[in-house]
Amino acid sequence: MKKDPHAYRIRAYRQVQAEGELVSSYVRVSETDLHILAERAVEQEALETVLQCRLLIENYAARHPAFFPSLVPLPPDPLAPPLIRDMLQAGEAAEVGPMAAVAGTIAEHVGRRLLHCGVQEVIVENGGDIFLSRRRDCTVAIFAGRSPLSGKVGLKIDARQMPMAVCTSSGTVGHSLSFGEADSVTVLAASTPLADAVATRLGNEVGRGGGGKGGIRLALEIAQGFAEIVGVVVICGDLMGAVGSVELVQL
Repeated sequence: MKKDPHAYRIRAYRQVQAEGELVSSYVRVSETDLHILAERAVEQEALETVLQCRLLIENYAARHPAFFPSLVPLPPDPLAPPLIRDMLQAGEAAEVGPMAAVAGTIAEHVGRRLLHCGVQEVIVENGGDIFLSRRRDCTVAIFAGRSPLSGKVGLKIDARQMPMAVCTSSGTVGHSLSFGEADSVTVLAASTPLADAVATRLGNEVGRGGGGKGGIRLALEIAQGFAEIVGVVVICGDLMGAVGSVELVQL
């Protein structure tokens, strides 16, 4: 199944959200494309944070040429900025390159910055990678491309678990590099960089397992080796598997 770049570009899944008291803000800088929900408009603070994040990443990559293209973990760098250390640590834990964690890392840094600026509740979504901090239970829908299960299954997140990362990687949707065949691999964790990197790793494992039941089984077996992961849901066509502490709901 080929990816549909146009469908991803318009991000139709953003049109599907419960109405409530939160206000939408959008920030787009090059590949970074954020949809933020908070109790007030936060474009200015979020934009400033995104620009700072991207500048740190670009400056670090200029001094370390392997940072952008590497598909394998890079050594820890105690002298790197915290954002870079987060990406390096997530890549090392998931056994992937540090850029596999870039979207989740930016989402979390923006979300935590907004909380530091006085925002009480915030949801930051960056291409399917979500930093979620609310005072009430939430349900996050899983967008799985052309799978018949897409948009019909959600994850219930207890308020006591937050802040929580909900990161989704796909081998059939989106522009991010993936060697997998899963329509979606969704990872829950306390760390958004880690959830992002592990979602990429598990998506690749679905492909190594040949997709379908075998691919889902392999990905879920490997997922159990990540102690810091709360749960994982894998969707491949009309098949779905899950492991860990996840509460699935029908939408």
